[in-house]
Amino acid sequence: MKNVHKLTEGAVFLAIFAVLLMITIYVPVIGAVVNFVLPVPFMMIAAKHARKDALLFFVAAVLISFITGTIFAVPVTLLFGLTGLVIGDFLREKKGRLETYIAGSLAFLLATLGVYAVSVLVMDINFVEESILVMKESIVMAKDMMAAMGQGGDELFEQLDAGVEMIQTLIPTLLIMSSFLTVFFLQLIAFPIIKRFGVEVSKSKPFRELSFPKSILWYYLLAIIASLLLQPEEGSYWFLALVNLTYILQIFMVIQGFSLIFYFSYKKGLPKAFPIIALVLSLLLPILLYIVRLLGIIDLGFGLRQRVESRDV
Repeated sequence: MKNVHKLTEGAVFLAIFAVLLMITIYVPVIGAVVNFVLPVPFMMIAAKHARKDALLFFVAAVLISFITGTIFAVPVTLLFGLTGLVIGDFLREKKGRLETYIAGSLAFLLATLGVYAVSVLVMDINFVEESILVMKESIVMAKDMMAAMGQGGDELFEQLDAGVEMIQTLIPTLLIMSSFLTVFFLQLIAFPIIKRFGVEVSKSKPFRELSFPKSILWYYLLAIIASLLLQPEEGSYWFLALVNLTYILQIFMVIQGFSLIFYFSYKKGLPKAFPIIALVLSLLLPILLYIVRLLGIIDLGFGLRQRVESRDV
């Protein structure tokens, strides 16, 4: 009876996944939203059953994607299926919310890199290079149109060219950021659904309590010092590595700074809208973002929130 129940449940979730996958592929607008629900069947199976059963379900889902979709449906299944399995497995093991989020994000990132490698090596399709080429061609076309109309704008086009070069340099950072953002919204949508089906999800700590290890600050300082001392040639491996590492660590500093603002607002009894307004303004005004990053550095280096806590005691 137990095996029959497993097979029935697996068949039901496979059917649900097939419907969601077809909507994602063939219905453009609605599919963009349904996309974030695709991992739900994988989460449910992985959270309720053993890993062997979850892996069998994953293999069956990949085969279903061949039948219900096209060859392009397989990468979608690999991305969201693997992420759903990892998140579901962590939920089954009663891991913390932060651990589950990091594991799911890393799984999505690794799946993305795997799909990208296969598309380049097997299918000879490099989506990154083609996207960069399209952006550069668009800038050239816009420049030719402006020249034909007798308009200048050389300074603007120089900035656009520099922006494209920066994007090309920061592709590893952008991949990491997009993976973590995708899984954030994925969990935001999927967790309320799986909760209704009896899957236990641990409560997340308030954002104001988020604090990174102090070692992150030392890594950040070492990356800056290495950039100043080594001064690697632009486009070299060390240049790409140091630039991307520095940007990723800067993001950690900014998040630490925002966490401090939320913590300080909570401790001082300020209106809840205050830290939200500060966050929005900082994202809109770069100068404020630098201040937030500085607050994050000071908080990690000198323990600002501990000082606030000790004064309140």
